[in-house]
Amino acid sequence: MIIQLDMQSEVPIYIQLMNQIIEGIAASRLKPGEALPSVRHLAADIGVNLHTVNKAYTLLKQEGYIQIHRQKGVVVQPDGLPGLTPEFMAKQLEQLRPIIAESILRGMNLSGLLSQVQKLYEQISPSPPQSGKEPTP
Repeated sequence: MIIQLDMQSEVPIYIQLMNQIIEGIAASRLKPGEALPSVRHLAADIGVNLHTVNKAYTLLKQEGYIQIHRQKGVVVQPDGLPGLTPEFMAKQLEQLRPIIAESILRGMNLSGLLSQVQKLYEQISPSPPQSGKEPTP
């Protein structure tokens, strides 16, 4: 997996790194049980401080995306993530609220916003939804 960071972005590097790993898992570019580089190795490869990578890995572990083993190193969660939990849904709403508010302020209507979400979903999803079914929220 190729990590591309924008060092000029206002988004902290550890967040960019987390987001790219999560997207890699969602898009099936990173498979369950697949090894990820060590903190030191990844930090050296992408040219960032090892504490930045360590912070990203720690948060990914806390959220259940990865496992960190002393012998095996860092691996994508082999058991997959739990389904849609009330905690996840609450977190998602909290994160979407300012994005939706800014979209409204800039004149975007609901269909435009939904179109943007659909485009991103189709770009990231490894395969189209089965027979028109969408996962239950």
